[in-house]
Amino acid sequence: MTVPKHIVSAAAIVINDENEILLIKGPRRGWEMPVGQVEEGESLTEAAIRETKEESGIDIEIIRFCGVFQNVTSSICNTLFLGKPVGGEERTSPESLEVGYFPIEEALEMVTLKNFRQRIEYCLNRESQPFLVEFKA
Repeated sequence: MTVPKHIVSAAAIVINDENEILLIKGPRRGWEMPVGQVEEGESLTEAAIRETKEESGIDIEIIRFCGVFQNVTSSICNTLFLGKPVGGEERTSPESLEVGYFPIEEALEMVTLKNFRQRIEYCLNRESQPFLVEFKA
């Protein structure tokens, strides 16, 4: 029997007081929300907060859990949260070539990976929460 190996990641859709979404421009996937793997001994919310800070320079508070996207083929579970900025300053990192807040419609157009755009849309639609989206890719 093969021992399963899973990856758990966490992301926060961060919305500021002007109703704009925080996006980073990654070197491989283009514009997206800050996201990354949960480290051993770290909670899901701690990971979302840490990844946002590392990739954007922004400190956040988690407002609510939104749901999970599971890539069954790759054994990846991405947990998604809604967050609000509480401090920090926008800055780039090795994982982010650009960082900024964008109006919702503009942000959705900037996110070219369909799956990532869908994640943002699900997090913005409170009626769909909590959600579980399972897919094979």
